[in-house]
Amino acid sequence: MELLAPAGTIEAFEAAVESGADAIYIGAPAFNARALARHFSLAEVAAMIDHAHTNRVKVYLAMNSLMKENEIGKAVEELAALEALKADALIIQDLGIAYLARKFFPGLRLHASTLMGAHNSLNVRQFSEMGFKRVVLAREMTLGEISQIHKQCPVELEVFVHGALCFAYSGLCLFSSYLGGKSGLRGRCVQPCRRRYTWAGKGRGTGAPAGYLFSMNDLAGLELIPHLRQAGVSSLKIEGRMRSAQYVASVVKAYRLALDNPATPAVLAEAKELLEQAMGRKASLGYFKKGQPTDIIAPQHSGNIGLFLGKTEKVTGNRAQMTLKEPLRVGDRLRIHQEGSGERQSFTLKGLWQGKVALDKAGAGSKVQVDLPPGAQWGDSLYKVDLGERRQQATKKGIQPGLFSKRIATLVDPRKLAQIAHFLGKPVNRPAVGKTREERPARGKVQAPVHSQAQGGRRGVLQVQLPLEWWLKIDDFESLKVQLPTPPSRLVITLSRQTFAQYSRQQKRLIPYRRRLVWALPPVILEEDLQFYRDAIGHLRTSGYNAWQIGHIGQRLLFAADVPAAGEPGGEGLPPSRKKGRAGQPPAEGLLLCGDYTLNVLNSMSVQALAGLGLGNVQLAIETDRQNVFDLLGHIAELSSLPAQTKLIPRGCKNALPMGMTIYGLPPLFTARLASPFFKYDQPLVSPKGEVIVLKQCWGQTVAVADQPFSLVPHSAELAARGVAYGVVDLSHMHPRPDELVAVFRQAGQPGRGGRRLRTFNYTGNLL
Repeated sequence: MELLAPAGTIEAFEAAVESGADAIYIGAPAFNARALARHFSLAEVAAMIDHAHTNRVKVYLAMNSLMKENEIGKAVEELAALEALKADALIIQDLGIAYLARKFFPGLRLHASTLMGAHNSLNVRQFSEMGFKRVVLAREMTLGEISQIHKQCPVELEVFVHGALCFAYSGLCLFSSYLGGKSGLRGRCVQPCRRRYTWAGKGRGTGAPAGYLFSMNDLAGLELIPHLRQAGVSSLKIEGRMRSAQYVASVVKAYRLALDNPATPAVLAEAKELLEQAMGRKASLGYFKKGQPTDIIAPQHSGNIGLFLGKTEKVTGNRAQMTLKEPLRVGDRLRIHQEGSGERQSFTLKGLWQGKVALDKAGAGSKVQVDLPPGAQWGDSLYKVDLGERRQQATKKGIQPGLFSKRIATLVDPRKLAQIAHFLGKPVNRPAVGKTREERPARGKVQAPVHSQAQGGRRGVLQVQLPLEWWLKIDDFESLKVQLPTPPSRLVITLSRQTFAQYSRQQKRLIPYRRRLVWALPPVILEEDLQFYRDAIGHLRTSGYNAWQIGHIGQRLLFAADVPAAGEPGGEGLPPSRKKGRAGQPPAEGLLLCGDYTLNVLNSMSVQALAGLGLGNVQLAIETDRQNVFDLLGHIAELSSLPAQTKLIPRGCKNALPMGMTIYGLPPLFTARLASPFFKYDQPLVSPKGEVIVLKQCWGQTVAVADQPFSLVPHSAELAARGVAYGVVDLSHMHPRPDELVAVFRQAGQPGRGGRRLRTFNYTGNLL
């Protein structure tokens, strides 16, 4: 098996090479899921690739963040440079980046990032069909599931074996984005899952102890290497592009020893000692063993990396008194966790005191005073994350980026970039969103919401017509009791064991929606649940239901007989049988596949990719901002208007996919496999920053939702004007009042006026 090491600095890269890594992954300069770290320059990337290849080590570039529409040009330039530099592979999340790479840069080997959510054999097979040579599996996989996938899918499998664990399924976490626009899917996660939460509200669960309920321990799979080999794993991946060179060296040496000396107890003991020196978090086997893990969270601990030194007992100015639980030396690298706010800050220890006497070092059990950054308070936790003497060791400087500067200047042929730009169409620079008013649609005027008395049903019920088609989505048949302001174009029902059982009892209730019903699949379907969904889909399709919404691109294989193959690079386009029509109208001859927002579409290249995979319409990513919506739809409109004889883009844009957006709902802020015994479902949780979330159990997973829905209904007129085909009102995870939707719809076309003010997610802000 390959040993794959992380590197976020040149020093860490050199340490990984020297310690025995077979391959190293680093962040691509502008599109990686650790965007908060310093970017490497292309000269540095070139120098690292040269150094690695000289030592027979491979280099993979993590280009695994989502791409906004205005970043397509930059992505093309970066792809061209990485192909020219002969990177050994590119790790990708965004379907649009994958589309560009396959079409224009066939020399690049593609690996599907764990952010693409490969948690079952269908997903892995789908990525293989799309040209990915390796799939990085979801971290929630058991050994048994990995083995099943290996037997069914002829593609290399990579798994995380050591390092940090996310609480949520990668690719489905909106937590950081929802709370402040810093998207984890774009590498800017502020880790709200590491905060301390307190139970609130009334009823059962109130008074339960507060804690770090979502702060995961580190994964440590050293002992499972033989089992992972037997399961068919090709590559063992160590997490840690934000960790120090010393951490990387210790962990890589440990796993190198274990790989080279299997079933040797003395060597395993030595490897474990090296891992202790790495100063990670408390260790866990993660999800590898079957069943709910019991060692994955310790809610009484904050989940910081490093050795716990103790809590501050008294703070005067920037100096705190404490009793040390571990030895400490001036120059050590420390991290303070401020318990009141949940904020964390790393620093180098400058001063260590005993009374008025300055110390160079102090042992465990010593009562000392330490110099801390501003803002420290009584009860804050202190951790040692690296040793001063290790950090002072000189780097060997085997990597010299300056030698590659001239080569970088002539790396890419500008004529090729110009040809690609012409092929894609030139995006138009648009005015800043802050200066954009509610605009007129392409045809006619923006219509204010139409209010009229209902002609059927109860007297006096006001109907409100939105300026765009609207779809109603539910996850419980009881939600159909809500008072509808106007009939929806589509009724979308999430398929689960619960709703399938309800369907068999309440088919009469669906009679009015018979030709307008869409069955939706949840974004996570575990391997053991695939057969239920195959059987349920077969039954419902036999009953005449041919409109379906998929939550993961791999789910299209559940309809394999009716969708086109992934096709050759550049052949993406709508199937010949696909007929143009309204967003909610399926082709008369059969299946309509819709894409849910969980496909994470932020750019027109992703739309092209999905068109080539047979989708009939798609929702834009729920975390998008207004400017990106305008840029994306504007670019597609321009491409669609080009004359056929001069248009060099794929056929898919000529009849662009109808695109929708979720305009109201409680989207899962995170989706997790863990169902811990200390979780209290349907009970509010409050963070130190006053953020309120509620845990729920849905389709076999744990999800967290906000305490209040978000709404773009007041902005529906400008969405229609810009070309959004339909808006989804999602009542999932909610128990709406009978008149709730009527009140929401009254605000259509009137942003900021009247009624309850709801969040707009990132739409009126900026997705970072």
